[in-house]
Amino acid sequence: MGASDYNEKVLDHFANPRNVGEILNADGIGEVGNPVCGDIMKIYLKVENNIIEDVKFKTFGCGAAIATSSMVTELVKGKTLEAALDVTNAAVAEALGGLPAVKMHCSNLAADAMHEAIKDYMEHHKK
Repeated sequence: MGASDYNEKVLDHFANPRNVGEILNADGIGEVGNPVCGDIMKIYLKVENNIIEDVKFKTFGCGAAIATSSMVTELVKGKTLEAALDVTNAAVAEALGGLPAVKMHCSNLAADAMHEAIKDYMEHHKK
C-alpha cells in the first residue's frame, strides 16, 4: 500500500490529523487494537451536559488508522453521547471518501474506540 492508494481526504487527515493528544482527567477513555496489524487507538472524552465538549486521540498505526481516528473526532465533537454512539466505522470511512478494502477491517476501528470511551464515561458517571 502506498500513498497513491488513498484519496486526498484520507491523506489530509493523515498528514494533518485533527484533535491529536490526550485529555488529562478525561471523563471517558476508550482503547481498541487489532493484534493482526498492530493498530492501537485510544480516544479521550470530555463530556458536559451529555455533549462531547472535547475529544482527542492517540493512535499507533498506519495512515488509515490515523486518518480514521482524526475523522471520528471531527464527527462527534459537539454531539450528544447518543449521536456519537450512532457513528459507525462505515460512516467514518464514508466521511473520508472511502478506504481501500484491505484497510477497512484492520485500520478502521475508530468508531469502536469512540464507543468504548463513551461506555467508560457512562460506567463512571451513572446517576
